Amino acid sequence: MRTIINNSNKPQYNLALEEYVFKYLDIDDDFAFLWVNEPSVIIGRNQNTIQEVNNTYIQKHNINVVRRITGGGAVYHDFGNLNFSFITRNVEDNVNNFRKFTQPVIDMLRSIGVPAEFSGRNDITVEGKKISGNAQSYYRNRVLHHGTILFNSDLDMVNNVLNVKIDKIESKGIKSVRSRVTNILPYINKPMTLKEFQDELLKFILNTDDITPYIYELTEEDQKIIRQLMEEKYLKWEWNYGESPDFNLQKSNRYPGGKIDVRLNVSEGYIKSCKIYGDFFGQEDISNLENLMINQLFEENTIRKLLEYEIDKYFFNITLDDFINCLFY
Repeated sequence: MRTIINNSNKPQYNLALEEYVFKYLDIDDDFAFLWVNEPSVIIGRNQNTIQEVNNTYIQKHNINVVRRITGGGAVYHDFGNLNFSFITRNVEDNVNNFRKFTQPVIDMLRSIGVPAEFSGRNDITVEGKKISGNAQSYYRNRVLHHGTILFNSDLDMVNNVLNVKIDKIESKGIKSVRSRVTNILPYINKPMTLKEFQDELLKFILNTDDITPYIYELTEEDQKIIRQLMEEKYLKWEWNYGESPDFNLQKSNRYPGGKIDVRLNVSEGYIKSCKIYGDFFGQEDISNLENLMINQLFEENTIRKLLEYEIDKYFFNITLDDFINCLFY
């Protein structure tokens, strides 16, 4: 396994670097690297940005809003939050296996006194409170798994910058966003800065006391492509917000695999446009499913037959019956 030392705090660059290593770096090695963003909201691949963020607060405080390529929900990053990325070969037991990728992080946290455990579909918790959320993406023969670690983050900012849905809070049996998250710093059994924690975690993941032999140095050509990806994608309004077409039918529901929010424009009984939002995870790009729905008769048996062998590509732990129930009941 290799690593990249990335000292950038710009989320647009950091996500471009991550995508470059994931999709375009022509090296067969697995990678693990750590990074810290300046204050930012990182939006899930399938989310409606306008609905997820408090735009007035974000603009007033000059907080970045950037969409990532993985599913899941919106998260707040700042200088007290550490991000980790694993990029590996797409072997069968890596797909949707959040527990496997989070285990090294959990083991390291336990080694410094933090009683961390895997929880739900994609979280690491401490005493029932979330300290890490995780997400995945798949491209050809590669898996990207990344996650957050709340080290000493400003937890009150989560309420300020995000419009967290009541159904998500209630589904977890809690009263507020602030009450369901915590930082790991109070649990650590020795004095430690975020940088010291970052260094220890990377050594633990690589199973070494000297990371030098494992470092991949980005070339000028690497950097050129990363900057181009940043400028053409992660700095663009079209990617981070995107246009929301007009719809005359909206259906949404929450399932064990996450929330799905379907917007349809139905005319004379046929689907003319389709947009699917949510914090779900899936292996294929949801835009393929949206395109599949266009020009189909908006009728249960038609949609059920259309998606009978397709639904598992787009949703993990959301069934065809769940999707049909969301649309028609």
